[in-house]
Amino acid sequence: MEDIKICILGFFTETTPDPATVARQCESLGFDALYVGDHPIMPAASKGLVGSGATASHSRLEAENQYPEFYSHMPDPFLLLMMAASATSRLKIGTGVTLVSEREPIATAKAVATLDHYSRGRFIFGIGTGSLPEEAEAFGTPFKKRWPIARERIRAMKELWTKPEASFKGEYVNFPPVRCNPKPWQKPHPPIHICAGMGASRMRALKDTVALVDGWGPVAIPPPELARELATLKQLCVEAGRDFNQLQISMFLPIELADGRSTKAAYREAGCHRLVFTLWPDQLTEKNIEEKARQYLS
Repeated sequence: MEDIKICILGFFTETTPDPATVARQCESLGFDALYVGDHPIMPAASKGLVGSGATASHSRLEAENQYPEFYSHMPDPFLLLMMAASATSRLKIGTGVTLVSEREPIATAKAVATLDHYSRGRFIFGIGTGSLPEEAEAFGTPFKKRWPIARERIRAMKELWTKPEASFKGEYVNFPPVRCNPKPWQKPHPPIHICAGMGASRMRALKDTVALVDGWGPVAIPPPELARELATLKQLCVEAGRDFNQLQISMFLPIELADGRSTKAAYREAGCHRLVFTLWPDQLTEKNIEEKARQYLS
């Protein structure tokens, strides 16, 4: 396996450095990709976090089982990434994650294709469904149906990306024959990675990865546990007739070991292709990006 790639997931707000500045620094230091998150809105009142993202992804919360204030200050991810792409020429750009259960699929397909086309094929489409019922339901998505809705929207977007005239008829998505251009630069479409799967929901994420997408982005799994999960994923691929070696594995919030070298070696041995390190808004600084580069890219 080639050397593991190192990436940054930056949580941008109005007060952080802008994405063009961060992207230029990431590219100059040798990072593989810059990811951004997605929360279109936040509910004014919430009963708390639910589901696969409600543990490790929210470890910095000041109040248990509540979302952080900066979630209500997150800019649109596609506009952020277009700024990042315009400022760079090699750096990959990705979403970690796009909440596809909260986004209308035709408009989302258009945004993804436009971003991938004008970045000349540098986009990675990380998808998820979020952990706040009130957020999902503000978009008309029943929280308990968010994954069936997301699956259908992904299938519909694939039709729009790959066919001159596309139509779709499903339980949640329906549209007549339409033309939707530009098409993505990458063929048949940008890589889609399911960035989810903790606890009881992990098998669901593995099965969806095999059935629908091009990679899996688990959260905060130590290397030995990741190796066991990837053995399961490989067996699911065999059963479904998919080539396991074509899937990309990106670890979000990796468990850091004694030093960067040993962390990379352990995850590479487990079968991981990318490590994606999170920088929260108060951490998204030139100094901290340089420190991650020193630890993992030197």
